[in-house]
Amino acid sequence: MIKSFITEFKNFAVKGNVIDMAVGIIIGSAFGKIADSLVKDIIMPPIGLLLGNIDFSNLFIVLKDGVSGSYPYHTLEAARQAGAVTLNIGTFINVVISFLIVAFAVFLMIKGINKLKIEHEEAAPVTTKECPFCFTQIPVKAVKCPNCTSDLK
Repeated sequence: MIKSFITEFKNFAVKGNVIDMAVGIIIGSAFGKIADSLVKDIIMPPIGLLLGNIDFSNLFIVLKDGVSGSYPYHTLEAARQAGAVTLNIGTFINVVISFLIVAFAVFLMIKGINKLKIEHEEAAPVTTKECPFCFTQIPVKAVKCPNCTSDLK
């Protein structure tokens, strides 16, 4: 019983789909880091500059003052070090933008893959036809229906 379970699990784990999924997760994780850096380091600084020099990563609301440190907190890190409870709006905005970038990139990738699949798929050759008398499927080259014995000339 246990041996068959282990054998079944081993067969499942070494199948191509599981390995492909693992590779996809690893690459997706790395791509997520790239998208996160793109948002934090490339996209958000110019947007913050255009909106009056706002640093979105430091856009937060203090819900409860911390035990140590002085209020007001100029950065989110200072608020965290002081033990303040904060609502991190800027971090959330960065994560939403990162998600949208990743989702758009995945959309473009899947769209490209689907386009390649459609271009490479060829129509299957027609191998059967319908008998006009009994309406059953018969080979295209048939001259007599094997079901109703009608001539198909």
